[in-house]
Amino acid sequence: MATNKNQHFVPRCYLKAFSKNGEGIAVNLFNIDRKRLIQNAPLKHQCSKDYFYGEDQKLENAIQFTEGTYGSVVKQVLMPGYKLTQEHKQFLKLFWLLQYLRTESASRRQVEMFEGINTTVGGMPDEFVPSIKEAVLHSMHIFATEMDIVDDLKVCLIKNKSKVRFVTSDDPAIMGNRWHQLDYRARGMGFGLGTSGLLAFLPLSEDILFVAYDADVYSIPNNEGWAVCKNNSDAKAFNQFQYFNCRANIFVRNAECENKVASSLNEALPHRPKERHKIHYAILDTTEGEYKKYVVVTPEEAGEHTEALVHSQQIFPVPPRWPSQIRWRSRGTVYTNGTGVGYVRKSQALV
Repeated sequence: MATNKNQHFVPRCYLKAFSKNGEGIAVNLFNIDRKRLIQNAPLKHQCSKDYFYGEDQKLENAIQFTEGTYGSVVKQVLMPGYKLTQEHKQFLKLFWLLQYLRTESASRRQVEMFEGINTTVGGMPDEFVPSIKEAVLHSMHIFATEMDIVDDLKVCLIKNKSKVRFVTSDDPAIMGNRWHQLDYRARGMGFGLGTSGLLAFLPLSEDILFVAYDADVYSIPNNEGWAVCKNNSDAKAFNQFQYFNCRANIFVRNAECENKVASSLNEALPHRPKERHKIHYAILDTTEGEYKKYVVVTPEEAGEHTEALVHSQQIFPVPPRWPSQIRWRSRGTVYTNGTGVGYVRKSQALV
């Protein structure tokens, strides 16, 4: 049995940089439902549940080891004159992936996806709809087996020299895709971890933000792994993803910025998806030799049919503005074989 009952899905070592005086004891949080700032909330009670990862001591040990390593790495990153190393690039990509998969929000999205399928199809056995803990363990399995999916991404750190500080949230690891959301060829398609144009964001402190990106699609000018954010509008563009993605709380270092946070939240609310999954139901239309053609219908339109396909598409917010640091690669490249897999990065196309 796991010895630690209170398990964090956003670790204290991560939130420490956003805590009061960087001490890791108390943090200022803005609750999006109450729309007000709560000062000096105990950090140990944030983003945690009893036995969130179950009671497997080996899994807890692995997570604690990763968190311990993160604490050491980010301490170095925050030091003046730090130069980004290959080892730290790789670790930060893996930490981003773990954090993206591990939060309560991520697990709830899995559960909601299955519930949506059940609502559309009906008759799904209860055991097919996972609990939150089952979804968490499934995410940990994905991390353990698919961690190399981010190996090909380039990495840089954004140094914030604007007057707008970076914020974080209870679901801080962001996956975005500017190309996929703007290029007509990908219109109507979803995207995932292996898709062309992937962008990964994670604020490391109010002054530093981690970015991983598909270098076949984007270019981020940098010097020894560091890019600079000088404009307030760019800092707001990075912050908007936290407002789009958070489930309940935004975490800020400065308690005096309550009005700014409230204003940023109001600007983000129209862009927060009301649903995080779209269920597509397709029934068999015609058969020609070895090939079958399916047509997408609503459950009401389906009528009697012998065969159907169900597809769940994750819905991501479409930001009104992208940070200027993320530029298009000249003669950028994406890969596809014309199937429903869509557009993938070279590393996935060659698998």
